[in-house]
Amino acid sequence: MKKHTTKFIVNPNANLGQAWRQAADLRPVMDEFGGADWAGTVYPTHATELAQQAVEDGYDLIIAAGGDGTVHEVINGLMSFPPEKRPRLGAVPLGSGNDFAHALGMDEDPSKALRQIFTGEPHLIDMGVIEDDQGRREYWDNTVGIGFDAIVTIYSHDLPVVQGFLMYLTAVIKTIFLNHSPFHVELTLNGEKAWDNDLLMLTLCNGPREGGGFLMAPDASSKDGILNLIAVQETSRAMLLRLIPEFMRGTHLRFPQIREETFQTLSLRSNHPLYIHTDGEVFAGFTSSIHDLKLEIIPKAIQVMF
Repeated sequence: MKKHTTKFIVNPNANLGQAWRQAADLRPVMDEFGGADWAGTVYPTHATELAQQAVEDGYDLIIAAGGDGTVHEVINGLMSFPPEKRPRLGAVPLGSGNDFAHALGMDEDPSKALRQIFTGEPHLIDMGVIEDDQGRREYWDNTVGIGFDAIVTIYSHDLPVVQGFLMYLTAVIKTIFLNHSPFHVELTLNGEKAWDNDLLMLTLCNGPREGGGFLMAPDASSKDGILNLIAVQETSRAMLLRLIPEFMRGTHLRFPQIREETFQTLSLRSNHPLYIHTDGEVFAGFTSSIHDLKLEIIPKAIQVMF
């Protein structure tokens, strides 16, 4: 039964299982601002279902507490409703990367981030949508990675010993040595054929950062009505290693192997199966049979509190 106007959806398994303990420490702050009805996720996509139910139940504010995957699922729940029915969103960073929260300017301290949500103002932000050639359609808030960084995401999920940015950095190095696999793409931007090329990585950005510390598109903003494209053209392993610190500093755009574009709609075709992540969640893994994708931006889709 609904007791409060806020629904707090927490992923207890985020950040190697530390999120539940961190979330419990937030109860005093939550109570200070009137309390919330809590719900914990227990399986993949559960946060989407919980968010959908929260909308049906009439909550004014839904807070996603976890990592980027938790936010991604909650947003997919909210976006399944028409704009006038979508409640406001809050994000408390309890995960490994927390790139969406970083893009909003949320404090890294979860208790301070929660206060930001309750004392802040609503801001309309853009969302992306991706659709593959098999009819699967999904919303995303921060980045979509195709190729190299999708493989990094797959490997990062199998590194239980390390966490946070170190987990992603370890997965990057592993990918450089084990999966140096260019793929050919034909790219159409805003309805016009743009270029075709052999790429190692193609990242579509609504926010500037992914992997907890890689500044893929430093100028990307979720409030400007456009998406940013970062492409890494075919290059050597040695050059990829050279580019790691550049991506961490956001200074990689000066290299000729890197290409940047902006767009509102994109379609691509590849002769190779596409490995894809959406907001750090595996959309298409090593058994992928996807060759065609469409992506577009939905401007001012959700109100976020910060």
